[in-house]
Amino acid sequence: MPVSADHFAAFVLASVILLVIPGPTIIMVITQALAHGRKIALASVLGVGLGDLMATSLSIAGAGALLATSATLFQLLKFLGAAYLVYIGYKMWRTPAEVPAMLATDSLPAAARPAAIFRDSFLVTALNPKGILFFVAFVPQFIDPALAYAPQAATYVLTFTALGIVNATLFALAAAGARQTIRKPRVMQAAMRTGGSLLIMAGLAAALTRRAA
Repeated sequence: MPVSADHFAAFVLASVILLVIPGPTIIMVITQALAHGRKIALASVLGVGLGDLMATSLSIAGAGALLATSATLFQLLKFLGAAYLVYIGYKMWRTPAEVPAMLATDSLPAAARPAAIFRDSFLVTALNPKGILFFVAFVPQFIDPALAYAPQAATYVLTFTALGIVNATLFALAAAGARQTIRKPRVMQAAMRTGGSLLIMAGLAAALTRRAA
C-alpha cells in the first residue's frame, strides 16, 4: 500500500465527515434529482466526480500553491465560480420542475438534458479556488514523510474523488426516491426554487469571502 494504513484510515474518516455536509454541488445534485429524477441527476453526480478529480489533481500539481500566493488569480477564479453559481441558481428558478417520465431525452428542456447538467455540476465543482486551497492544506496532514509523496498524493486524490461520487450518488438516490412520493408540481417547483435560491446565496457568499492570510 503506497500510504500508511493509519493515515489512510484517518483521511477516509475526515473526508466522509467533510463530504456529508451539503455544499453547493450537493444542493445542485439534490435539486436536480427532485426535479428531473434519478437518471438525469446521475449526470450531475458524474460532473461532481470529474470536478473533484480536476480540483484535487490541480491542487496536488501545484495550482493550490499558486492560488495561495497570487491574490489576482484567486480573485479571478473566485468571481468566475461565484458568478456561475448565481447563474445556475437563476436557471433553476426558470427551469420547469415537472418532466414527464416518458419524454425522450432529445425533447427535454435544454437545462434539463444530461449533458447540460453534467457541464454545470462539473464547472461549479471545478471553479472553486477555496476547494483547491482546502485540499492543499488538508492532504499534508495525512502524508507520511517516510514514504514517497507522489503515490500518497495520488491515492488521496483518487480516494477523495471516489468518496465524493459515492456521497453525491447517495444524496441523488435519496432525493429521487423522495420525488416518487412528492409528485405535486407546486412542491417540485418549490424545491427547485429553494435549491436555486441556496445556490444564488452560496455564489454571493463566495464572492464576498476573502482569502485566508
